[in-house]
Amino acid sequence: MKTILVTGPIAGGKSTVCAILKSRGYAVYDSDSRAKSLYTEIPGLKERICSRLDINFEDLDIIFRDRDRRLLLEDILYPLVREDFERWKKEQDAPCVIFESANAWGKSQFDGCFDEVWLVKAPYGLRAGRNPKVGQRDAAQNFDSVRPDVVITNDGSPEQLKQNLEKILWKRQI
Repeated sequence: MKTILVTGPIAGGKSTVCAILKSRGYAVYDSDSRAKSLYTEIPGLKERICSRLDINFEDLDIIFRDRDRRLLLEDILYPLVREDFERWKKEQDAPCVIFESANAWGKSQFDGCFDEVWLVKAPYGLRAGRNPKVGQRDAAQNFDSVRPDVVITNDGSPEQLKQNLEKILWKRQI
């Protein structure tokens, strides 16, 4: 089963691309939503995170300003997300699954997980207009090392994005 990582910076359009794929019947794993679910599904996870990061859970967004704490959180959370994804993937009856994440690329916890990487990007000004946290989050994300198999530029209308995605799916026969 082919596994595609859809990644890119905040407000670039990953979720929109994944919503289009999902509407076409593709199996899409939203890693952000699942990670948030794991906080409540796994007994003691919140407490372990708070203890290890020395913070209150409500202050978790500090990871976007504190690299060391972000890495500690990743060490705790990413193996659990990977395990959850692998379990979910086994339940899918599909030749291809999509993993949506802004943070999985280049993380050792996800080594060997993806067959292809699709980078969704948009100009900074558009992204900043979509989400006021772009400046803060951009400092915690770096896509310079991403060598994507596909680049999806999301700088037009939703219909243009859908058409571009249709061309990619047809060309790659996915």
